[in-house]
Amino acid sequence: MDWKLELVAVPVTDVDRAKSFYTDKVGFTADHDHRVSDDMRFVQLTPPGSACSIAIGEGIVTSTPGSVQGLQLVVPDIAAAHDELVERGVEVSEVQDFAWGSFVFFSDPDGNGWAVQQIPARS
Repeated sequence: MDWKLELVAVPVTDVDRAKSFYTDKVGFTADHDHRVSDDMRFVQLTPPGSACSIAIGEGIVTSTPGSVQGLQLVVPDIAAAHDELVERGVEVSEVQDFAWGSFVFFSDPDGNGWAVQQIPARS
């Protein structure tokens, strides 16, 4: 049986600001933006090429905005990913190289932390 991670909730304070950050700056696709009720708004955003999305909104989670750390994206070219994020206006770290891959790091406007990794070639 396959077990696929489909959706990760990311707590934010301002849904419109976060949606703009993830779509306009990071390049995610806005899949859904629905006001389910007066107390619930569901926004689903997906990184290009990913089978897993994030959910932001109102009434989605009770976690503290900015409390999610360690979200990770994988790319084939870390230098190109770094340059794209910089061009889009994201405050991103310089490329950092480790034995297990090359990384850049950034946070959304609430402080939720992301890593972008280029996995080293496997022998």
